[in-house]
Amino acid sequence: MKKRWVILVLFCLAFLCGIACADDRNDATDYTIAVNEELNDTPAWDNNDEDFDFANRGFMATDDPLIIPSDYPGVDSWNMSAYDFLENATCPNTINPLLYRQAQLNNINGLYNVTDGIYQVRGYDVTSMTLVKGDTGWIVVDPMVTVETARAAMDIVNQTIGDYPVKAVIYTHPHVDHYQGVKGVTTQEDVDAGRVEIIAPEHFMEHALSENVYAGNAMFRRATYQYGTQLPKDAKGNVDIGLGKTPAIGTISLIPPTLDITHTGQQVTVDGVDMEFHLTTNTEAPVELDIWFPQKNALLVAEDCTATYHNILTLRGAQVRDPLAWSNALKEVLELYGDKAEVMLSSHHWPRYGNDKVREILENQRDLYKYVNDQTLNLMNKGYTMDEIASMIEVPESLKEYWYTYGFYGQIYMGVKATYQKYLGFYDANPINLKRVPPEEYAQVLTEYMGGADAALKQLQIDYDAGEYELVASIAHYLVFADPTNMAAREIEAAALEQLGYQSVSGTARNAYLMAARDLRSSEPQKLLASGISDDIMSAMTMSQLLDYISVRVNGEKAKGQDFQINLILSDNGDQALLKVKNNVLVYYVDVTSSTADVTVRMPRKTLEQLALDPSVTPADVTTTGDAAVFDKFVNMLDVFDTSFNIVLP
Repeated sequence: MKKRWVILVLFCLAFLCGIACADDRNDATDYTIAVNEELNDTPAWDNNDEDFDFANRGFMATDDPLIIPSDYPGVDSWNMSAYDFLENATCPNTINPLLYRQAQLNNINGLYNVTDGIYQVRGYDVTSMTLVKGDTGWIVVDPMVTVETARAAMDIVNQTIGDYPVKAVIYTHPHVDHYQGVKGVTTQEDVDAGRVEIIAPEHFMEHALSENVYAGNAMFRRATYQYGTQLPKDAKGNVDIGLGKTPAIGTISLIPPTLDITHTGQQVTVDGVDMEFHLTTNTEAPVELDIWFPQKNALLVAEDCTATYHNILTLRGAQVRDPLAWSNALKEVLELYGDKAEVMLSSHHWPRYGNDKVREILENQRDLYKYVNDQTLNLMNKGYTMDEIASMIEVPESLKEYWYTYGFYGQIYMGVKATYQKYLGFYDANPINLKRVPPEEYAQVLTEYMGGADAALKQLQIDYDAGEYELVASIAHYLVFADPTNMAAREIEAAALEQLGYQSVSGTARNAYLMAARDLRSSEPQKLLASGISDDIMSAMTMSQLLDYISVRVNGEKAKGQDFQINLILSDNGDQALLKVKNNVLVYYVDVTSSTADVTVRMPRKTLEQLALDPSVTPADVTTTGDAAVFDKFVNMLDVFDTSFNIVLP
């Protein structure tokens, strides 16, 4: 099977398993129903209609039903019909009513005319793809997650407005949902021929590769929890992720940028369209672009300002973001364009219309990110710990009337913990947390201290019946780690996590709780297949990046006591490197070889990419000079990562 399909197969198997495991789910308890009903008094309900107006404004066309088949036979890349259950006027009691409203907004889909010459396709993927009409063709901004969904979005644009060539593609930042569908709107051949420009912030490739490859296996597994990929789409399962429905599945691609944006104020004209770029760093991504269209009085703020409080640290894992830099970026964009912008677009959700509404959301989100930063530091400096601060900070009352301050994607408590991590790291200064007893050993001892699992389970049931779900899940977790065969402990932890999921405002938190409950109830773990790294990503990596990734795969125990050198020569492009294994690590030197190396190995570039991606596959097209056994020894010390490692089980 070709590597480009791995993300597709993984999510398909995950989805099918989710359906199979759905029947043992509980209803909402009276406590959960009461918690959710209280949210009907949230101040923002007084502004209920504005977002629906903005989300529906300018509608031109959609596909009905909105089902996008994948290039892989028998599988859909996107199926909006699966979320039809959200169209009911009454919110099910297994869904937080605030999240239900956000999910209904994210159900709105189609091609929209935002303003003169600017269009968006929304609801065809988690990302809103923006198109700007030039003199002869299109400028496409953020071409979605997959080739299939981006192509379908382009099709409805061409069918509705006219079939014009793509003249430029802009990646606003290096997260996969903003570039992986690029080959659905253009081709490498058109880019190579100079017919299409690929525009991105400087260092785009560096961050796209580092964030999605080096820790890619762990991120990919954790993403199954964040996005709820093994959950059925229904009132007890996946309903939304707050930022959109969910990422599409299908073919993933990448075309490297041809033009870097290096500074704020940089001006570029493509096909008669003037653009001025606002470069932000350490905000929603390490590098990100906002775009001012002076001819349109339109501001595109990428993912720096969306219809939700965002993540300072995403649940799948990433480098922690900087809420102060984020706030300052919104402050700067206000200073630059706040008095002129008549419409604001984002790479998710729907536009804001009217200068007063543009300024309002930019100011309020500026202040919200700064509030989280400042108050976390305030309480940190008073000696409070991460978990204590997370329970102390809420959205200011003055901001609660605005829907986009609610944590449909990230949550305030998540942002607080991430901010604490940014400034002080994992250690809370209490020495008992310097080096903890390993989780399974600690759980076994703690269970004994509690008088055994049976005694603890009796108290857990009492606390569950009293609606103490966080407490129950936390304590039951230790019983499960002490004895993962204890299905009674697994079930009560699952039941508690499930209720927390039903109560969650955040779509990603809901998914994580419900995925954990699903795994706890499953007698057999679902085996996933791959890491989701595409051919295009591997091809874009430098020799150093490939060797860095291979270095991550070195098993320290297998490398123990080894001391050898390998000359590596790529037979098709002449790249070379000297590899040294010693002290349990791989150290390499690019553009260097040694006459004293134990073996010289020649292989095509693609073979090295395959070795980096999956060392379990016997390398093909390899020739050796010297001691061939040394190269075999090297390959055998490279680990194959388990793509379905346990999270809520030991």
